[in-house]
Amino acid sequence: MLYFYQNKIREIKLFNQPNKLILKTMGKFSLKQVAPFLVLAIVAIAAIFVPALPNYDVGKYNAADVAWVIVATALVFLMTPGLAFFYGGMVHRKNVLSTMIKSVVAAGVVSVLWVVVGFSLAFGKDIGGFIGDPSTFFFFKGVNSGEPWSLAPTIPLTLFALFQLMFAIITPGLVVGAVAERIRFTSYILFTVLFGLLVYAPLAHMTWSPDGLLMKMGVFDFAGGTVVHISAGMAALAGALVLKRRKAHLDHKEIPPANIPYVLIGTGLLWFGWFGFNAGSALGAGSLAVSAFATTNVAAGAAGLSWMFFDVLRGKKPSVLGFCIGAVVGLVAITPGAGYVAIPQSIFIGAFAAICSNLVVYGKSKTTIDDTLDVFPCHGVGGIVGMILTGVFATKTVNSAGVDGLLYGNPAFFFTQLKGVLIVVIFSFVVSFIIFKFINLIQPIRVSDEEEEMGLDASQHNEKYSQGTLLVDEKSEYIAKNNPITESIS
Repeated sequence: MLYFYQNKIREIKLFNQPNKLILKTMGKFSLKQVAPFLVLAIVAIAAIFVPALPNYDVGKYNAADVAWVIVATALVFLMTPGLAFFYGGMVHRKNVLSTMIKSVVAAGVVSVLWVVVGFSLAFGKDIGGFIGDPSTFFFFKGVNSGEPWSLAPTIPLTLFALFQLMFAIITPGLVVGAVAERIRFTSYILFTVLFGLLVYAPLAHMTWSPDGLLMKMGVFDFAGGTVVHISAGMAALAGALVLKRRKAHLDHKEIPPANIPYVLIGTGLLWFGWFGFNAGSALGAGSLAVSAFATTNVAAGAAGLSWMFFDVLRGKKPSVLGFCIGAVVGLVAITPGAGYVAIPQSIFIGAFAAICSNLVVYGKSKTTIDDTLDVFPCHGVGGIVGMILTGVFATKTVNSAGVDGLLYGNPAFFFTQLKGVLIVVIFSFVVSFIIFKFINLIQPIRVSDEEEEMGLDASQHNEKYSQGTLLVDEKSEYIAKNNPITESIS
């Protein structure tokens, strides 16, 4: 009995820790606390006064294209909760919820931001080949009633805007993996806003707008190798450098994944959603979408096997994590070339990218860089390899609107891809580094040592991940040992 009450006291102390932190801050009602709600309230009230305009003539659209891109848009959205499972399963169990919500909350932040000004910055009237005019589609002004996007004439402009929104949502979510287990939730929200405005929108405009700098240079990126993956990978590296190392990383402690089945579920959702990501970027229901669908699947499969078998070559056992991570790297690598390369070459792209990322993960482990879930080696390096290999394997046989690559006698395109990669790498890293530093000036971007030790689920959200037997307290163990009914069941 005494043992039971001693443990009861310990349990009360443990669960009261986050509540103590809340009580400390209840009396302090600062501008930082008010600002997020105030900004949202202003936007919501301003939206009331935006006039509604009639839809553009629907008779000009292709029903099959509209249906497919709607499905693809939903598939890309599914990647965001998939990413949450993928990342959430790999962190320490005391940080599962905080990691997952950072991926999912981007759906809220970016959706509002996209309607207000994000779509305008990415696809509005060109300003110097670098950015769109923010007033073009301010609060989605004229989107419903506007003519279709010039490169997607068979679907409504609204549908094109929503499809592109899903890309904008998942990109800052990718960065979460690099700064997990130590970044403040409010700091991440601010990062999402600034990254969307200052990194994602300019890159989307430069790459996919007909007047964009990279498109005019002749850089080809079918579905986001530069805009999504290289940008997120370089931001991840910048974030890891600014936030510095976790205490567990400094102490060289191995952190066991909280739930490997979550990683497997996340991989499946990402793989499934990626069909919309890549095949949907054809912006129509035709043979190009089918080809992109096929290259996406084949590259992912080849990369998963490549990562797993390469681990075996290095003396490890084939692992669930290895195949899952490899498959995602293959999906990343095929993204820029999905609609430009043939299906057989996608095997090489996936397999080669997985080996490159695997080697960078190993090399990074020998440094002091604490990229928690290896976002830079997987997304950054995977995107870079994919862009370069697009410059090698692209062929007009697959896409007549594309270009022939190095393998087909066009070295100029290969070097154009290299220049494009270099521009995106430098731009993404420098601007993201400045963003992280700026946020750190406003408030500490990193949680305190006490909060990190407690876990971000408790310290940032006052919640705990306690599914199944992953969180076992002493009281439960005591009851299990001394209860004959429990013993008989087990």
